[in-house]
Amino acid sequence: MARYADLTTAELEEELAQVRERYSEMQARGLALNMARGKPSAAQLELSLPMLDVLDSSANLSAEDGTDCRNYGVLDGIPEAKRLMATLLDDAPDNVIVLGNASLTAMYDAMARYMMFGALGSEPWGKLDAVKWLCPVPGYDRHFTICEALGIQMIPVPMDENGPVMDEVERLAAEDAAIKGIWCVPKYSNPSGVTYSDETVHRLAAMDCAAPDFRIFWDNAYAAHHFSDDPAEQDTVLDIAAACAEAGNPDRYLKFGSTSKITFPGAGVAAVAASPANVAEVKRHMNAQAIGHDKLNQLRHARFLKEGAGLAEHMAAHGALMKPKFDLVVEKLESELGEAAIATWTSPRGGYFVSFEGPEGTASRIVGLAREAGVTMTGAGATWPYGDDPADSNIRIAPSLPPLDELDAAMDVFCCCVKLAALEKLLED
Repeated sequence: MARYADLTTAELEEELAQVRERYSEMQARGLALNMARGKPSAAQLELSLPMLDVLDSSANLSAEDGTDCRNYGVLDGIPEAKRLMATLLDDAPDNVIVLGNASLTAMYDAMARYMMFGALGSEPWGKLDAVKWLCPVPGYDRHFTICEALGIQMIPVPMDENGPVMDEVERLAAEDAAIKGIWCVPKYSNPSGVTYSDETVHRLAAMDCAAPDFRIFWDNAYAAHHFSDDPAEQDTVLDIAAACAEAGNPDRYLKFGSTSKITFPGAGVAAVAASPANVAEVKRHMNAQAIGHDKLNQLRHARFLKEGAGLAEHMAAHGALMKPKFDLVVEKLESELGEAAIATWTSPRGGYFVSFEGPEGTASRIVGLAREAGVTMTGAGATWPYGDDPADSNIRIAPSLPPLDELDAAMDVFCCCVKLAALEKLLED
């Protein structure tokens, strides 16, 4: 295969005819494959089935402090669960509030509190003429949905191999007091798989902000999701809490995380970690919202994961299931598209996604072609605020859910669609 850019018009037309024939054959297979979201596979979910037996009829259902976990109470979580989530969030148990099952809910609630009540005494954001938020792109569509639902104006900022491009982040945050914060997925980012560099973390913590109540929403969604159990092959990220304290901005961050992709999505445990002042503020507002969350689930998780001591072993089993899938995706992309030089993609060491950049103006066409051939992908544009990727080039590949044989078939279809859209674009131009 030659570089597409080096082919003559006649050679491009010949290649296109061959690719169209292959695509028609794929359409005729009647596939029904789904790579739309980063869901754990059935095999991953089975890793946590023993947790369901941790609390049987003979189990002690009291927390270590004597709390009867069957009853009301304990707003911020039982001690065992606070230690577990502190391990996940790289923080001290006293700085952790254990919540319900979803970190997304915790992030929405945090943003809604600021809109209604402000941050540590600041003017409620909802009373301001405008509230703006920095959104690294490509990024996580659910983050963008929160902002859009609350009427917060989103400002895209580019990502590179170190995280958000800090020159741009610093410039924007310093010049506009309406910019109240930034979304961050610091380790194995969604969808790029990038892990923030030490310099990026320090600069986020120390940068000058026109808004004194600027907040970093630090979404630790993939903190433990390595593909290898060898520490040398795992990404690490600096602690934003320590960096903010060192920079004299101890209240700037809120850390979020959950066990959703560690145990059972929809039946996990979520938590937020923050400075003592922020923790006190969150708990004050929570007093009107809740009496306590599911302590039986907290107890179950704490005992199953040994309050964090069993996390590495459990996640190594996840990684052993995930790595072959990501290896397959990268191998397919390289073998099918590498020589054509029509696309780039990431090759992360953990997380749930591969970020794919096709030729400008082709992402929507690629996703549509894949759908017509029986493969559902994440929608083009989903990785940008308002679903609007100005280059129409980024596609999030989610390899986790399908079994390997289905993933292999889906990637064949995807690569064929990329070639078809790229050839059409070249001939059109």
